[in-house]
Amino acid sequence: MMIRTMIVAAAMAATALMADTVAADGAELVEGSYLVQASGKRFPANFAARVKSLGGSVTFAHDGAGIGAVNGLTPRAAAQLAKLRGIAAVEEDDFTTLAPVDGLEVEGVDLGTMSREAPETAFFFARQWHLRQIEAPAAWAAGRLGESYTRVGILDSGLGYIHADLNGRVDLANSISFVSSDDELVQTYFPGAHPIADLNFHGTHVGATVASNGVAAAGVTSGVTLVGIKVCNVEGRCPTSAVLNGVLYAADQGLPVANMSLGGTFERREASAAGGVGPSFIAIINQVFNYAHRNGTLVVVSAGNSAIDMDRDGNGYKAYCSAPNVVCVSATGPTASEGVNGPWQNMDALAAYSNYGVSSINVAAPGGTNSGLVTAACSPFSLVAPICQTGTFIAGLGGTSMAAPHVSAIAALISEEVGNKPGQIRARLQQSADDLGKPGADPAYGKGRINVRKAVGL
Repeated sequence: MMIRTMIVAAAMAATALMADTVAADGAELVEGSYLVQASGKRFPANFAARVKSLGGSVTFAHDGAGIGAVNGLTPRAAAQLAKLRGIAAVEEDDFTTLAPVDGLEVEGVDLGTMSREAPETAFFFARQWHLRQIEAPAAWAAGRLGESYTRVGILDSGLGYIHADLNGRVDLANSISFVSSDDELVQTYFPGAHPIADLNFHGTHVGATVASNGVAAAGVTSGVTLVGIKVCNVEGRCPTSAVLNGVLYAADQGLPVANMSLGGTFERREASAAGGVGPSFIAIINQVFNYAHRNGTLVVVSAGNSAIDMDRDGNGYKAYCSAPNVVCVSATGPTASEGVNGPWQNMDALAAYSNYGVSSINVAAPGGTNSGLVTAACSPFSLVAPICQTGTFIAGLGGTSMAAPHVSAIAALISEEVGNKPGQIRARLQQSADDLGKPGADPAYGKGRINVRKAVGL
């Protein structure tokens, strides 16, 4: 039995909540929360006590990266903290957001047995043009399904880990939530559930694109293990403090790959040493991503859905494509189709919503359009699409959010050969991509649209 429904109201609400731009001028601040940069790689021994004396508490203080966050402070108290010996900067925390989705369509089905060894037998595989376009079936046929010891961090709204496509694919022991407000909601609506339970739907879709049991819909891999790192709440709002804490956590866990389908845009001058609003904001971000790179974690990020030419956005800073050492992913998708199962036309066209720019884009990947969405699991914990609580449902979504996890999955497969070496993984991703557009790097595709078969050497 198949149940199909278009969640129009939910899609509109989700899109409104997940606007793709964030200003660094105080318009989207996390009240009472501040990012803190130590003078060196370690915080002063009296740091927590001093924060407490000022009326706040420490959210985290990472000795090694020299970055932390505090909450509960007034602006005056934050200014006093900045004067503490051993503290280089205190900056206001703000929100980035999950990239908005291009529609939200869900379908449910009564399912039979799963076959992780044959992802193409998934119930909805016929409509998964995006997996065939990157030649995933060729990798599956050669046994490149991913290994359970290979772990990918999903920095997002959580994971619907009880979904048939994710059951057993998530390392719950090492999954973690950095969003306390969501933790309370999880226990209210789903008592006893793990804090990473995805009350939105976004993280589940992203995670199941990386790795799926192939019951309802296939993923790029079927053997890789996911680590849920919740950094965004049910509304799709992601405090920068939670995101940076999540990146540091992924690196300290030794994850070879971390996926971030989230971001925002702010004025570079206002968040650098030349500005006056947050002169160390960019420096703090850079310090965290450099730490991840040094410790062997490749961070894959979505380019964003504002159709921005990032070569010509002037003073704009794209979080997190502008961060160092990341792989920034643009989105492709068909321009027309004859039906939900195709055939599709121009599947490698740059999606109209996708940001682009040769200075930023490393590779392109299927992100989907209204003519062909990306199909993956819908969270059984979703409060945004509550019908997904009632059975085994998949969601059809479009966005650069959907493109990034295709890349993360291939990066995970490459890591099985080269280890935790971000530079080598990035190079293989680019070298194995199908060169589209003009020869070499170009604004739409970077070095090309990813190809699983080529990436694993087939």
